[in-house]
Amino acid sequence: MIRRFLSRAYWACSRWTLSSTPAPRTPTILIGAPHTSNWDFVLMLAIAWRLDMRVRWLGKSSLFRGWRGPLMRGLGGIPVDRDNPASVVGDVVARIRAGEVFGLVVTPEGTRSSGKYWKSGFYRIAREAGLPLTLGYVDRTTMTTGLGPTIDLTGDVSADMDRVRAFYADKSGMRPEYRTEARLREEDAAAAAS
Repeated sequence: MIRRFLSRAYWACSRWTLSSTPAPRTPTILIGAPHTSNWDFVLMLAIAWRLDMRVRWLGKSSLFRGWRGPLMRGLGGIPVDRDNPASVVGDVVARIRAGEVFGLVVTPEGTRSSGKYWKSGFYRIAREAGLPLTLGYVDRTTMTTGLGPTIDLTGDVSADMDRVRAFYADKSGMRPEYRTEARLREEDAAAAAS
């Protein structure tokens, strides 16, 4: 109730416009892209709370130390032990099997600065957990943000990423110079091998 009130107040005052498909009602991997600013986190919460969508997000374990731990967990955070990142998949799958419905927010650019590739963890988690991808976005050129389509992955990485690239092709983050093209290292490796 409080979250919906806060999100309504935010959208009433924000210069951003929420332009979204309805939130999925089944577990999903929610892509957050382009991720070029810390403000993306605020927009993600505002979107989720307005659409009454429960979200979880992955954060380095140091964010959960001390007084920040309860706050970060309350906002949906799941700490990631960088020494054992593979345990995240098991944790996500266990939550789903226990009946929890949420969107796991992943920012595949991995950083707010530009890079050559997206990190493929979102794809691996989605495939291993049998989850679809929901394409969340920020577009500074139109000052819109929200959720795009939810797509099922086929296992053909290049074909799946072509669909993702097509959606994000015209999206520009808050700091466009930091945008990373939606391309996985595995795509180039597969092309080089054939």
